[in-house]
Amino acid sequence: MNTTPVTGILLIIITIAFSYQGFRDSVFFDTYKFKVEPIIARKDYKRLITSGFLHSDWMHLAFNMFSLYAFCDSILLQLGTPAFLAIYFASMVGGDLLSLWIHRNHADYSAIGASGAVCGIIFASIALYPGIGISFFFLPTYIPSWLFGLGYVLLSIYGIRTAKDNVGHDAHLGGAVIGMLTALAFHPAAIEENYITILLILLPALFFIVLIITRPQLLYKGKMYIRRRKSNHYSIDHQYNAAQQEQLVALDDILDKIHRKGMKSLTKQEKDILQKHSDKV
Repeated sequence: MNTTPVTGILLIIITIAFSYQGFRDSVFFDTYKFKVEPIIARKDYKRLITSGFLHSDWMHLAFNMFSLYAFCDSILLQLGTPAFLAIYFASMVGGDLLSLWIHRNHADYSAIGASGAVCGIIFASIALYPGIGISFFFLPTYIPSWLFGLGYVLLSIYGIRTAKDNVGHDAHLGGAVIGMLTALAFHPAAIEENYITILLILLPALFFIVLIITRPQLLYKGKMYIRRRKSNHYSIDHQYNAAQQEQLVALDDILDKIHRKGMKSLTKQEKDILQKHSDKV
C-alpha cells in the first residue's frame, strides 16, 4: 500500500474521534470551539486549530471528511506529506483568522468545522490541476474546476455580505485563498502553467478581502440595530458598543433582583448571564 495517502486517512480518523468526543461532552466542545472572546481576551489561540476538528453533527462531519478524502490524494501524491499538512493547517488557521477579524467585535461569535482547511485542499488541487472536473457527491455530472472555484468564491463573498445563513463563509473564503497560495509556494511552476485559472479565482477573492479590511463598514449587517436607531449610519463598532450597553443593563437588573429576592429567585437564563459575566471578569 502506498504510504503517502495514509496521512489523509489518519487525519480523517483523528477528526472523527475528536468530533465524536465533542458530540458526547458539551464542556469539551465549548473548550475547543472557535469563539471570539476567549481568543482575543484570553489569547486562547489553540481554538484556531482545535475548532477545525469539531463538527455540529454527523452530517456536517461526513460532508467535510468525504470532501477531504476526495481531494487529499492529489495533493499528497504531488507534493508529499509535509506540504499537504502545511496546506491543511495553514488554510485552517488562515480561515479562522479572517473570521476572527470580521467578527472581532462580536464577542459571542463561535464556529466549528474543518471546512476552511478542506477548502484549502480543494483550491490547492484546483491550482495544481485546473483541468480536473468536480462533481457533487455521486452525481454523474462534472463541472470544470475553474468554474467551481470562481463560483464558490463569489458565493462566499455573497454569503459574507448578506449573512443570511449559518454557514462560515468567511472561514471558507480565507481557507480557500490560503490553500491556493500555499500550494503555489510549494509548486511555483503551477503559476506559469495555470495562471489564467489562478488569477480568475484569486483576484476577486483578494480584492474582496482587501476591501473589507480597508473599509470594514461594508460588512455592516445590523438590521435590528438599524431599525431600533432609525438610522443606517452606525458602524460595526457602534453595534458592539450598543450590545455591550444592553448587557450591562441586563446585568444591573439581575443584581437588583438578587438584592431584593435573593439568588434563588433567578431564572436559568439569568444565572447563565451572571455566570458568563463572572467568567469574563
